[in-house]
Amino acid sequence: MTLAVVTAADGASWESSLIEQLGSGAYGVQVVRRCVDVVDLMAVCATGQALVALVDADLRRFDVDVIERLTVAGVAVVAVVGGAEDGRDSGPGSQRDRLRALGVSYVVPGDAGPEVMVSVLSAAVTSLRDEAPSRGYGDPSSATGELTAPDSSAADVEEPPGEAGLEEVRGSVIVVWGPTGAPGRTTVAVGLSDELARLEVRTTLIDLDVYGGVLASVLGLLDESPGIAAACRQAQSRGLDAQALTALCWQVRRNLRVLTGIARADRWPELKASAVQTVLEVSRSQAEFTVLDVAFGLETDEELSFDTAAPRRNGATLAALDQADLILAVASADPIGIQRLIRGLDELRSADVSGPVWIVLNRVRSGVVPGEPSVELDAALQRFAGQTSAALLPYDRPGVDAATAVGKTLAEIVPNSPLRRALVELASSICGVSPPARGRRRVSRRTPGHAR
Repeated sequence: MTLAVVTAADGASWESSLIEQLGSGAYGVQVVRRCVDVVDLMAVCATGQALVALVDADLRRFDVDVIERLTVAGVAVVAVVGGAEDGRDSGPGSQRDRLRALGVSYVVPGDAGPEVMVSVLSAAVTSLRDEAPSRGYGDPSSATGELTAPDSSAADVEEPPGEAGLEEVRGSVIVVWGPTGAPGRTTVAVGLSDELARLEVRTTLIDLDVYGGVLASVLGLLDESPGIAAACRQAQSRGLDAQALTALCWQVRRNLRVLTGIARADRWPELKASAVQTVLEVSRSQAEFTVLDVAFGLETDEELSFDTAAPRRNGATLAALDQADLILAVASADPIGIQRLIRGLDELRSADVSGPVWIVLNRVRSGVVPGEPSVELDAALQRFAGQTSAALLPYDRPGVDAATAVGKTLAEIVPNSPLRRALVELASSICGVSPPARGRRRVSRRTPGHAR
């Protein structure tokens, strides 16, 4: 069988000589197209003309997203790096290191002979076919919604002080989502993250709102800092590790880091789904809990509006929900908010989100519903959603306003706020750490079954 190959080298010296050698027909290879850039490359591969793409390592915009799209199209990827005398493929940060971080498994020097090239191309195609049935992200947490951090029973060495932030763990991802109408997603995400950190749990808070995040403003941080956009760029291009992610985060306090979002909504194309997945995997390795403040939108209409693969504005949100170990569905505790929540939960099911969903009712108050609010609200949820709330957060507008005015959290400004106390209980139920007794120093660490 003839091996159909497409190349993309942007004028690299190896391309012409290799095509001339392979064109003899002696190696069972046919070069079906010489692409000028990654756009041309993806368009050709989407038509099914090629089995493998031979791409120069320095091709502009050759990143994780391109590799993923080629793989989904059933095209194996082989990267060509500098030869022995080139100098680009040696030392720290070499081409091979960068390609390995991007997920490219097959690399060949530009000065390799045609026999070597063909053998690597064939191996890449065979490997892709063998791995195809097992592709996927695996199962999320159990339907019970109970989160557990990595099993640390095998680690008997005491954690050195000051180095906890860089210790590798396998943390959980909590996505704070809610339907349209501003139910208070950001308030819940900030309060929950702050309380998790105060329970001595390493936490990273990420602003992933593709319609314009406000976490930086809420916490009094510089909203023009690189944040999530820079993390996604590194994940797409040269790879992202725990040290790089830590450098992009604000260290708000002990055990709490914040990765700010995009201040302008028109920057949403920078938050590609594949890059978000990489950021979350890296964040899992350095924090026990990663809390994401995401947008409301779950539609995928972009796929119906274009003839070719199109950017998806809600792709980042859907990627986060797909990776979530727990989803907190936040709704405003009033008739309109409950109605929006019921419809939003249907959208979650339609999006094939399989993670456990806890309903968090925000701004609970008397007068907006008849009778006892907690009883009436849970009765409505049980009737229309088949479950009750996991948390009822009291309406504390003065406390939230006071904290927002100075860029602080409730615990810093109004520690006795009823909303803050409810957030403490929510954080405790998620991480399994008993909240400290009021007015006394907390001495308990973590309940059995929730290993750090």
